[in-house]
Amino acid sequence: MYDIAIVGGGIVGLATARELLLRYPRLRLGILDKEGDVGRHQTGHNSGVIHSGIYYAPGSLKAKLCIAGRQALWAYCDAKGIEYRQAGKLIVATGEHELPRLRALWERGQVSGIEGLELLDAAGIRAHEPHCAGIRAIFSPATGIVDYGAVAQSFAADIRHMQGEILSGHVVTAIATHAEGLHLQTSAGDVGCRALITCAGLHADRLAQMTGGSRDPKIVPFRGDYLVLKPEKRHLIRGNIYPVPDPAFPFLGAHFTPRMNGEVWLGPNAVLAFAREGYDFKTINVADIADSVTYPGLIRLALKYPGVAAGEMYRDLVRGAYVDSLRRYIPDLHVDDTLAGPSGVRAQAMNADGTLVDDFIFEGSDRVLHVRNAPSPAATASLAIAKYITDDASKRFGL
Repeated sequence: MYDIAIVGGGIVGLATARELLLRYPRLRLGILDKEGDVGRHQTGHNSGVIHSGIYYAPGSLKAKLCIAGRQALWAYCDAKGIEYRQAGKLIVATGEHELPRLRALWERGQVSGIEGLELLDAAGIRAHEPHCAGIRAIFSPATGIVDYGAVAQSFAADIRHMQGEILSGHVVTAIATHAEGLHLQTSAGDVGCRALITCAGLHADRLAQMTGGSRDPKIVPFRGDYLVLKPEKRHLIRGNIYPVPDPAFPFLGAHFTPRMNGEVWLGPNAVLAFAREGYDFKTINVADIADSVTYPGLIRLALKYPGVAAGEMYRDLVRGAYVDSLRRYIPDLHVDDTLAGPSGVRAQAMNADGTLVDDFIFEGSDRVLHVRNAPSPAATASLAIAKYITDDASKRFGL
């Protein structure tokens, strides 16, 4: 029997296991993951950005843990020899109507203490990104890029070195409590533990419900498809180029992201996935679809943003429309400059009233702690999230 079992071998689960073992070296700890290796879903299907923290409300868990996590991640990568790059980020306003929101974002960054922010005019934008059109922008030098798959593998190596166990191919199908702790029924045999932490990402709500947790917030999967610049067109982009958040759109919107391997990704969009791990149109899980489309929160979200879903689907199917939406930032971009790219699925936590959950959520009991919502910037913040969870678990579980 483990002292603590962690369900989920993504970057948050791995970082948490590592932190627990650093603080409590004698802890008998096991990570259960349903895949054959760690980091197979959101950790391995994201844009690889190390976020500065500017987008998040000052005082929120996202803001605090992103900033602390970013600094910890840089230090960790330096110590482990994991390559990363401070590519910087431009948040670009292309029209006068966006300037009040850009100014509010600038003020938010000042309150949160984001290092080195600059407010640029059109000439300043071109100095950073010669092919970028915009009238004003915020430049954030504290934004970087990294291969989070490599980070996750390094966390896993740390865990094994400290005698933690990673059990792959273990799909948790039921959880029962008893006098000594918890009994986890899995596809590869039963596992016992005295305390449980779940970091299940796309299945966070289902794991919580196995221990009597609420249905809400509900995870609704949204697929994001990327385009990739052809190699001969990579000169069009130097660093990250992001939009000013639009309150009329429930997601951030497509952006431009350089990758550690030299690629440049464009996107992602946001369309309802046909399965919780549906990385393309062909992957369909009828139960997952029914779970999403019958949820009152998704119905209310669709009614609140009429036309958004149809527009996103249209741009997903018609590459010319997708590229047109990106040309407002890079006018020199053409359809023939792009290739079909990878996809990811976002575990979007949603309330029954149709609101999207905007912050990290952790909840549980004296023997269970669930990570109910850990979207972006969770990868950036993973080491800080791990400290937060370990602090909570230390009190909750009497470690």
